[in-house]
Amino acid sequence: MRATNATEPSAGPITVMIVDDHEVVRRGIAEVVDRSEGLSVVAEAGSVAEGQRRAALVQPQVILVDLQLPDGTGIDLIRRLAAAGSTARPIVLTSFDDDRALAEALDAGAAAYLLKSVRGAEISDVIHAVAAGRVLLDERTVTRRRAEHEDPTADLTPSELRVVDLIGEGLSNREIAERLSVAEKTVKNHITSLLAKMGLQRRTQVAAWAAGRKNREWSTDPH
Repeated sequence: MRATNATEPSAGPITVMIVDDHEVVRRGIAEVVDRSEGLSVVAEAGSVAEGQRRAALVQPQVILVDLQLPDGTGIDLIRRLAAAGSTARPIVLTSFDDDRALAEALDAGAAAYLLKSVRGAEISDVIHAVAAGRVLLDERTVTRRRAEHEDPTADLTPSELRVVDLIGEGLSNREIAERLSVAEKTVKNHITSLLAKMGLQRRTQVAAWAAGRKNREWSTDPH
């Protein structure tokens, strides 16, 4: 029997928690989410500590979290929840269009990074997609990052770079896990993160990029 988790589809609505220290903003987002079909706001919080406590109580499937909180950052909350074993899928919803914050959010495990200027319908669509297991980025952010970074691996961690190399060698997730002496789930998490950072959607695209890089290296090798 396959184990289930809180992010898998269920008969009821997708449960959402909103963490933002500005009550008016928080209530506005909550109203948008609650009006959306198939979504239900089950908790709100205004700080990292409060968010951690309430997430443990209600165990939401998706968390919308602001970056700037009075006792830390949304990234701090994402990391604390992950360390506590939470299965909630985090979405960073912020006013700040910052590439460094985007990279940190992805490293921490955020499934999406949205600006507060997006329309309500977009928030709803992203929540549904993230609850289904997808990783999404604001399209404008992705486009700008591609333009600013000629090397799509510029923001990858050393572990993620190693996974890219091994994908390029044609190894399966299980084989990569054995090579790196980590769990296969860890490899899958690395792949989810590196796909988002590289602006790609599928593992096969990573393999194609890695193969293309090798060809470029060989063509420029003077020996």
